[in-house]
Amino acid sequence: MPRAPEPEEDDLDAIAPPQPVFHVEQALLGALLLDPHRLGDVTGIAADSFSTAAHAALFAAISTLPPPDPAEHAKNTKWLDRVLATGQQQARELTASYLHTLVQVCPWPRHAPAYARMVEAEHARRRLQTAAERLIQTVHDASHPHPDETVLAVADALTAVVDDIASRFPPRAGVLPRTAAPPPAITTDRTEAVEEEQLLLATATAHPADIESIRWLLPDDLTRPLHAGLWQCLTALARRREPVDPVTVLWEAQQRGLLDNASEPDEVLRLLAEPAGSVEHWGERALQRSLLATADHAGRRISAYAGDPANTPFQLVVGARRALADISAVRTRWQHATGTVPPPRPRPAPATRAGPPTTTAAHAARAARATR
Repeated sequence: MPRAPEPEEDDLDAIAPPQPVFHVEQALLGALLLDPHRLGDVTGIAADSFSTAAHAALFAAISTLPPPDPAEHAKNTKWLDRVLATGQQQARELTASYLHTLVQVCPWPRHAPAYARMVEAEHARRRLQTAAERLIQTVHDASHPHPDETVLAVADALTAVVDDIASRFPPRAGVLPRTAAPPPAITTDRTEAVEEEQLLLATATAHPADIESIRWLLPDDLTRPLHAGLWQCLTALARRREPVDPVTVLWEAQQRGLLDNASEPDEVLRLLAEPAGSVEHWGERALQRSLLATADHAGRRISAYAGDPANTPFQLVVGARRALADISAVRTRWQHATGTVPPPRPRPAPATRAGPPTTTAAHAARAARATR
C-alpha cells in the first residue's frame, strides 16, 4: 500500500500532471519568478484561473507583493522568500524546492503572455463545463417547486459564462466543436408523460375548437412518435376545418402512415376515447417537459464540448451558443403558453481582458416576453 507523504515532503513535482495545462502553469509561474516585471504583460487571468491550489496561491502571492528591484533580485532570493512565505499561507505544501523547479522548467520567460493566454483558455473550458453540469443537475432536481423558472435561470447563468468567454475569445464563423454531440437522453420512467399525452390527445379530439389556442405546442414536444403523429393529425384536421372525432383522426393517421408501426386501430381509438381536463392544461404540461428535456440535452452537449480539451475557446463558444439557441426557442413558446413576463436579461458589455490582481483591486433573467 503506498505510503502517505509527510506534510514536509516536497511532493509537488512528483505528482503526475493531470493535464497539459499543468506544464503551462509551471512555465508561467517560473517566468514570473525569474522576471517579476513580466507580470505587467500578463492579462486575463487571476489566481482562480489555475488548476491547482498551490499554483493559485503562488500566483496570488506574486501578484500581491511589490516587485523587487531587478538588480537586487539578480543577487539574492529575498523576494522569492517573501513569495514563498505568502504562498504558504494558502498552500502549505509549497516549498523552496518547488519554486526552484518552476524556474528550471520555464523555457522562455519572455513567453509569459502566451502562457497566460493558454491558462486563460483552459480556465474558460473548466468554467463552461461547470456551468453546463449545473444546468444538467438542476433539470434532474425534483425539489424545485417551479422547475421551469429555476432551469431557465440556470440557463441564463450558463449563457452569461458563454458571453464572457466570447468577449475574451471572439468566435470565428463556422468553427464548430470537433466533439460529436451526445444523443438526447432517454428517460426510463415515462409513465406520467405517456398518460398525460394520451389525455391531451383525447381531450383535443373531444374539444377540437381548443386546439387553435395552443398553437405553441409542436409534435416534437411529445415523447412518443405515435403521440407526435396523432397531434399532427389533430392540428391538420382543425386547420382544414374538417370534422374531428376518434374515427376521423384514425383515418388521418392511416393516411399519414402512422398505423404501419405496429399501432393497431383499436389502440388508437381507445387512446382518443377518454378525455379529461382541458387541452391547455395538458399542453402546458407537455411543453414544460419539452423545455426541461431541451435544457438537459443542451447542457449535456455543452458539457461534452467542454470536456474535450481538443476544442478551442472559439469552438466552445460556437457550439454552446447553438445549444443554448434550442433552449431559447422552447422558452419563447413557453412564454406564449404561460403568459409570463420575465425581466429582460441584461447583456454584458464587451469586457477587456483583466490584468493581474493587486492588493487594492479585486475580480470583478430572462428574455423579454414574446408576443403572438
